[in-house]
Amino acid sequence: MITLHRKHIFSETVLPDIEAIRAEALSIGTISGNCAFLEHYNVESEYDYKKTQISQNRVMLHAQIGYRSLERSQTAYSSIYYQLQDKHCNVDRYGICLDWSMGYPEEQRLKFSRGTGLILQHIEEYQALTESAPVAPHFGDFVMGMPAAMENTIAALHAGSTSIGNLGQFFTFRLPGWNDDQVIAEQTVKAILLCANQSRKILIHSNLDDGFAALFTDIACALGAVLLEQYIVDDLLGGNVSHCYGHTYSEPLARLAFQRGLASVSRTPGTMVYGNTTIYGDDLTMNYANLGSYLLVDALAQQTRPTGHALNPVPVTEAQRIPSIDEIIDAHLFANQLIKNAAGYAPLFDCESSESIADELVEGATRFKNNVISGLDAAGVDTTNALELLLALRRIGARRLEHEFAPGRSELDGPYEPIFEASALREINKNAQTVAENTEKTKVNKIIQFGHKVCVATTDVHEYGKLLVMKSLEELEVNTEDGGVCTDAEELIQTVIRTHCTAIAISTYNGVALSYFNELKDCMSLHDLLHIPVYIGGKLNQVDDINPTLDELPQEVSETLWTSGAIPCATVDELISDLANRS
Repeated sequence: MITLHRKHIFSETVLPDIEAIRAEALSIGTISGNCAFLEHYNVESEYDYKKTQISQNRVMLHAQIGYRSLERSQTAYSSIYYQLQDKHCNVDRYGICLDWSMGYPEEQRLKFSRGTGLILQHIEEYQALTESAPVAPHFGDFVMGMPAAMENTIAALHAGSTSIGNLGQFFTFRLPGWNDDQVIAEQTVKAILLCANQSRKILIHSNLDDGFAALFTDIACALGAVLLEQYIVDDLLGGNVSHCYGHTYSEPLARLAFQRGLASVSRTPGTMVYGNTTIYGDDLTMNYANLGSYLLVDALAQQTRPTGHALNPVPVTEAQRIPSIDEIIDAHLFANQLIKNAAGYAPLFDCESSESIADELVEGATRFKNNVISGLDAAGVDTTNALELLLALRRIGARRLEHEFAPGRSELDGPYEPIFEASALREINKNAQTVAENTEKTKVNKIIQFGHKVCVATTDVHEYGKLLVMKSLEELEVNTEDGGVCTDAEELIQTVIRTHCTAIAISTYNGVALSYFNELKDCMSLHDLLHIPVYIGGKLNQVDDINPTLDELPQEVSETLWTSGAIPCATVDELISDLANRS
């Protein structure tokens, strides 16, 4: 049964001409940028460097940097590398954390809000950063998959970067105030074609946990996303896609099985394995145990079947704030020593179960990819046109794709049985059940009897907090409304009005807690809705653009939120208790 149709996906009568896009990208020609890393190791690209490290069975390391100021970012770029060198340790690559406003076209950037990351104004600033130390520059977030994909990619190439992304963001990220996904698709395709036309191999980076993979219930579908991206980037556009995973894989067996499955289908070295950030909490001592738990699995995985992924030891303070330079160094010293120790565990390492699961994942991933392509063909989508296919996938969305094409479905209308359930979503369900079991029934009864309905949304693209709140309330049979991800304030208020919600719950992460709430409050005032309680949780911090601190790190703003009229909540329990008192 065909349940998708072209007319439901594309409202446009005409889409941009893929051949005209190709001609424009190829007309730019070769950009022979250089950087300290390429010069120091005398390599053409990070691809070549990774191939050498794989042949030597060496485990590489990745650090995330990108403070708000260029000067502090340069200091980090240099200090981390040289301080680790002084201790006979190494870091191979840096992920440059650009600000989300970098995703907007440069001429429009000042019209939109700024986050906590780095803004580079011109090519010379890109180059100044990548010359700071011989570490491979990885321009990932807010380059590809964004309206400014082409201009940012050109700047990254000039700065000697040979790993550019983040394609995963194309599928799920939405910049506040930007609704033209056709422009995003066109710019992304153009940027990939430009990279494919370079004389050196450019890795087109895709963080699976930023894309569809984090929203699938089945890890087989997450691996299927790899195959779909390979088809688009490699087969249709002639590029070299390279993948990252790890944020949401807290279960060791799932983490290792996915690495093995990815190793089986990958055509290029991987970019990095990201730290499992979903298991970090406020207790730094416990976070060290969590850091060691995923790093040990990742180190052994690379030592026994190297894929070129650099390991990312996330500083234990990540859940609380943007880590300092010293905290990044500390995490990398920990990682360097753990990698040495990990070799002794190899004889104890039984990969048989993970290899068996990996085989099932690969088989399921292949079926998922084939199901998607044949299903979209039947729906009237031109799956040989990269722009059309990208746009269709983005508009259909992860949940609908899995519902229609997942490989584990046993019956058309029956409950879905995944080949291997995603551990992050399982943990959210488990935590929601715990909340429900521990909540006083009298509180829930008061909320239900009053008829409360909670609109749950996020200020940015990080969705796990939102999913936990919604699932917890649903377990308690409290009515909810999905307010969306990265939702503009006015759009959220319109949803509240249309669905008659009596409360708002916001999950936030990217340093805009106070500015978003103030914008929301203005919208509520215009619609005479200031009586509705607004609960806000997550990283309750904000950069002070009027009186910035020296290093421009975001400051905690819970008290200011409270005095401004918001209700800060560290847990779902706090939201439920307050809502019950208002019933």
